[in-house]
This record gives sequence, structure tokens and C-alpha cells, in this order.
Amino acid sequence: MKPLTPSADLAAVVGSKGLPRTEVVKKLWVYIKANKLQDPKNKRMINADAKLKPIFGGKAQVSMFDMAKLISNHLK
Repeated sequence: MKPLTPSADLAAVVGSKGLPRTEVVKKLWVYIKANKLQDPKNKRMINADAKLKPIFGGKAQVSMFDMAKLISNHLK
């Protein structure tokens, strides 16, 4: 997979160097689990903190499936 450059919002979470999409998703999950952002009742939902909210389009909560679509807007 070719490295993609993250936007400034995404770089705040995964770092600014180019990464393949798979690595971006892995790093996001590490961040989500480290900060306990997975909804305890419904594990498929991710609660946004201040760093994730701009990536999630301002939404307070998104599903893990929507997250993949939303990060596409932040990779070039």
C-alpha cells in the first residue's frame, strides 16, 4: 500500500509522516483503546474526544464502519 499524507487534524492522532491506510486505521484504534473511547454498551460505536471530533466531521459518536469512510477525507 502506498503511503498517504494525513491532514493536520488526523496527524494530531496518528503522526504527520505518510502512512498506508491500514497503518492509519491501526494507529487510530490504538488511540481509541488507550483513551477508552469505545462505547461500553455498544462496542461498534466510538465516542469522539477533542482530537477525534474534527476527523469525525463534528459528530460526538460514529460507528467503526463510518470511521473508515470519514478518515478517507483526511488522507491524500
